[in-house]
Amino acid sequence: MTVLRSLESKIAGLVEGTFSRAFRSEVRPVEIARKLAREMEEHQSHSVSRVYVPNEYAVYLSPEDRERFAGFERELRDELAGYLLEHARRERFALMSKPTIEFRTDDRLRLGEFGIQARLVEPSSHEHPAGGHGVAQGDAGHTMIYSAAERLQEPLEQRARVRDARALLVSNGKRLVVGAQGATIGRSRSCDIVLDDANVSRQHAEVRPRGGGWFVADLGSTNGVAVNGARIEQAHALRPGDRIELGTSVLTFELE
Repeated sequence: MTVLRSLESKIAGLVEGTFSRAFRSEVRPVEIARKLAREMEEHQSHSVSRVYVPNEYAVYLSPEDRERFAGFERELRDELAGYLLEHARRERFALMSKPTIEFRTDDRLRLGEFGIQARLVEPSSHEHPAGGHGVAQGDAGHTMIYSAAERLQEPLEQRARVRDARALLVSNGKRLVVGAQGATIGRSRSCDIVLDDANVSRQHAEVRPRGGGWFVADLGSTNGVAVNGARIEQAHALRPGDRIELGTSVLTFELE
């Protein structure tokens, strides 16, 4: 078993077993752990004889997902910090201090998405590691956004550029506008787009902008979702002219 797979197995046992019942969204502790390790590896600072990696991490969550962490944050921070410390030791990375994790809420994130910002921060002189002089505080850089379902990643700044995006769903000659927040589709009157189709579930699917594009995803419907005749199993990128099939209903995706 490789080091990475071994570490993943360990964090899955330490964190998923303890906290899995508290997380029913797409954001799960093991996904956060893996992406934290990835951010550590991608923000290296080389000195003459050492490779330094970030020691401070901010994890941004949607309001809904942050609420699910209530009562578990301290324990989860400790588990994730320990995971990163072991990962750094296995990879022979140098740390200015023990890794720290902080959870924050960002209203721009949707349920199931989380962001990570990594920083290399020089500790006070009495905490300075031997041989660590000369490494300055690093640039925080972009906050990377991850979605556990689609393995999507994008800078948070890119999210702002698509806020005003609008799409159209055309059904039986009707042009239905989908705004930047996306739309849920189903038989229920609570959906943004209501379909009078007995083969459509109450909450059937959703169409939302992500990563500079648009995606359709099944919300656990009975009869599933197909795009251009092909059944989708996870969020699927849409192009103008694509036919979204739900039950016996067909919606054509267009950009405004």
